[in-house]
Amino acid sequence: MTSNHRLVADLMTPDVITVRDDTTFKEIAGLLAEYGITAVPVVDDENRPTGVVSEADLLRREADLPGPGEGSHIRVARSDDGTASCVAKALMTAPPVTAQPQWDVVEAARVMERHHVKRLPVVDGAGRLVGIVSRADLLRVFLRQDHAIREEIAGDVLARTLDIPTTDVTVHVVDGEVTLTGTVPRRSVLPVVAGLCRGVDGVVDVSCHLAYRVDDTADPKPAVSGAEPREVR
Repeated sequence: MTSNHRLVADLMTPDVITVRDDTTFKEIAGLLAEYGITAVPVVDDENRPTGVVSEADLLRREADLPGPGEGSHIRVARSDDGTASCVAKALMTAPPVTAQPQWDVVEAARVMERHHVKRLPVVDGAGRLVGIVSRADLLRVFLRQDHAIREEIAGDVLARTLDIPTTDVTVHVVDGEVTLTGTVPRRSVLPVVAGLCRGVDGVVDVSCHLAYRVDDTADPKPAVSGAEPREVR
């Protein structure tokens, strides 16, 4: 069954602030403050994300620096090979957990939850960065007004998709929780109604209190020789 949920492509921010491997701690902190963001993807020369540097990554590095009385308070430390250890390549979390534009919000939310991240760089089929989607972007879906959810279920799901008259089923929505009461034409329609309603953006839960006119899921009894076949209701 196809989901009605909006896609990552609809919710992501397409203009992404990025950094390179050699971008310094100070430059990254400046970008986060300037643009009011909490993380930046690190990309290579082909705009493919190689990691993500977040505020948490910067704070962890800051905590590792010597405090007053513990030596000089330096912002860029040097490793044994002479390369800067306080640049994006050393600070970032890698490899990055990414999303694809065609994912729906549920799939993106599950990946965020599974990997304990707050945002996902979005990549195309070639792995190039095309946007970024945050947890806040996904949560906006569930801030829809109840009346908008009710109108979509009654008009799009029931009337137009399933050809169920709005007079047969009442749709009640409170804080995204949907309650359906009434009668549908066939028993086999019940799971379809519930599934399509759950796919509507903003729906938190669905409770069905629906009767049916015909049980089209029951196996008809085999006909007995000489007996009239009976209609299953």
